[in-house]
Amino acid sequence: MKRILLALGAFLMLSGAAQAQTEDEMKKWMDYMTPGDIHKMIASWDGDWTGDIITWMAPDAPPSNSTGSCTNKMIMGGRYQLGNFDGSFSGMPFQGMSLLAYDNSKKVFESIWIDNMGTGVMHLKGTWNDATKTLTLTGPMLEPTSGKEITMKETLQIVDANTQVMSMYAPGPDGKEFKNMQITFKRKK
Repeated sequence: MKRILLALGAFLMLSGAAQAQTEDEMKKWMDYMTPGDIHKMIASWDGDWTGDIITWMAPDAPPSNSTGSCTNKMIMGGRYQLGNFDGSFSGMPFQGMSLLAYDNSKKVFESIWIDNMGTGVMHLKGTWNDATKTLTLTGPMLEPTSGKEITMKETLQIVDANTQVMSMYAPGPDGKEFKNMQITFKRKK
């Protein structure tokens, strides 16, 4: 009974606050919550994709090649894109999940990534370059062998409606950024 009364009190407080909002404040909420043209662009990336993967363990290391697949799907009324990735890494099964958002108020893209090769969450933020059709995201990630946070960078270039190239960059042993992964995605037909 106590929980119900607390929930009712919270609802009444929120209802009173909503009633006190001005038309301008309500418009701002509507603008914030309504998917726009950028969300439509993200939705165009929905579907099933195959991936040709190249990884480099160090700047001077030979590349390793593998393949994977990804399914992207808009969720929550076209506000976010959920991606599910399957592949292999060093002979082990690899699964990852991403959530891509565009925040209408901040005017920024945000991405989170989780996978079965760790227990942390990578949270990246960035912007879209319409001239190069490239999304660039950066953010911190814990590097587990050193226990230190490093800055990661991810780019997603939209080559055409059926081809995307995702690249990941990390600091090398000398601290300089190097490309440690590239995935060329092709839409399944």
